[in-house]
Amino acid sequence: MELVINGQQREFAELSETSTVSDLLAVLQLKGDRVALERNGEIVSRAAWGETRIADGDKVEIVHFVGGGVGSF
Repeated sequence: MELVINGQQREFAELSETSTVSDLLAVLQLKGDRVALERNGEIVSRAAWGETRIADGDKVEIVHFVGGGVGSF
C-alpha cells in the first residue's frame, strides 16, 4: 500500500485494504498516547483509530508529541 505520510510518499508491504489507522501506527512503531493523526484532511479521533480504514493513496499527517519542558529551579 502506498501512503503519503507527512508529505512523503511511502510504501507499506505490511498493510492491506483491511488495515486501519491503528495498524499503520503499529507498523510505524508509534505510541498512540503521544500522537494526533489526520487522514485526507480530516482529524481522526483516537477512539476511531481501530475502525478507520486506510486506503492506497491516502494522505496522512502525524504529529508526535514529545515530553519535556523547563525544569523547576
